Formats: sequence, C-alpha cells, structure tokens
Amino acid sequence: MPSTAEVVAAFEHLNLSSDHVIARNEQLTAFGTSLLDYFSFRASVLNERVRHDLMDKDEARLLFKKLRGRRRVRCPLPMNKQKGDKKNFAFLTCIVNLLIEGSIGVAPCDYDPRALTTVTGAGKPLRTLARRVDGAFPSAVNPIAIWEIKEYYYTTTFGSRVADGVYETLLDGMELEDLERSANRKIEHLLIVDDRYTWWECGRSYLCRIIDMLHMGYLDEVLFGREVEARLPVIARGWKVAWERQNRIA
Repeated sequence: MPSTAEVVAAFEHLNLSSDHVIARNEQLTAFGTSLLDYFSFRASVLNERVRHDLMDKDEARLLFKKLRGRRRVRCPLPMNKQKGDKKNFAFLTCIVNLLIEGSIGVAPCDYDPRALTTVTGAGKPLRTLARRVDGAFPSAVNPIAIWEIKEYYYTTTFGSRVADGVYETLLDGMELEDLERSANRKIEHLLIVDDRYTWWECGRSYLCRIIDMLHMGYLDEVLFGREVEARLPVIARGWKVAWERQNRIA
C-alpha cells in the first residue's frame, strides 16, 4: 500500500499534477481519501484472505483427490501440459469441474469449449467474443456464465504468459461489459486462479490488477485457491436455478 507521499512522488516523477489527490494545504482531497482508502482495502484483502487461500501443487493435489474420491464422474479430468515428472492432472481445472458437476446434477455444461463464446438474439447472431474460455454453462452459445482458470503449479518465474493471462481476462470483461450495455445481455464472468509461489511470491502486483478488475466491473467474482471448495458450489447452484427458470419460460 503506497503512502500519500509515495503517491505524490509518483505523480511528480511523471511530471503530472497531484492536486487532485492532495490539496495545497497538504490535506487529502475527497478523491485522495477515496483512493487511499481503496489501497488500504485492497492490501487488507490480499494480505488477510487471498494469501492464505492460495495453494501449492501438493495442497491442490490433496484437494483434488478428496473431491474425486472413488465415485464415477462424467466431467473431464484433464492433464496438464507439463512433461516428465511434472506431468499430472491439471489439479485446479479438475477441482473446478468436480465441484460444478456435483452442484448442477444432470444440467448441461461445457467444461472445455472448443468454440468462441457466442450470443444470439431474435434468431440471429448478436455477438461473438474474441477468445475461447475455459468453461461455459450451459454451453458456449448463449451462456449464463463463463469462467477462466489460471493455474501455474509448476512454473518457477512470473513470465509474460502469466501476465498475458491477466490482460486476456480484462479483454473478456470489457467485451462482456459492452454486450450488457448495448444489448442488455448479462453473462456472469468468473475468474479462478491458484499457485501460491506464482501469484504471491512473483506476481503480487498482478493480484492487485485482478482486484482492480473486480471492482471495475470486468469480473463478477474471483476465486483464489482453496476458496473454490466452499464458494463455487454456491455459485454453480445459482447457475442451475437460472437455467431451470429459462427452460420454464421457454
């Protein structure tokens, strides 16, 4: 969390005025007070909640095994893209799939869309998003909800691929915002991320960006690590209720 002096110094370094943050009497303006309050809130969320929810690969593997148990599942349980000793289940994706399947029952779900998210209206194509997402309920065509999963259990640095993933989510959020504004079509947008080392040790500033995207309205919810176990079933059951309502109206 930057101090008032650090905020002012940052503006001065860029040859920009800081008068909108701190007045000539060296008191915070209303905007400056709001800004510093937000920085404090964001730091509190990250330090007190997100930090403790993030898992490493061993913790994720244990949660996956617990959720999978010995029951037969219909949802896909994909492998990661690693090789050699790192080759294993894509733990977070499998966890997400298991939790959603356990919450929606026999309702349809596309756990691995191979097509771009598309919205139709009045029997015509209305909008197609630029990227494929990691999951859609009930399908990639006219979804009630879409989600993205960012798991990096075997990475050793915070590289451009991880950073790109954050801004891909921003792009999706901006497209969905425009869709809702122009066509009054709301699609719930969920982001699920994990790996303590990648996000907390290497990419903490990008966690700040994720919290910012949430409060800018580009995401409806973000789930960090082990938070999915308690929260995702609640969210998915809400999707199922919305889907059943749509079918009754149809």
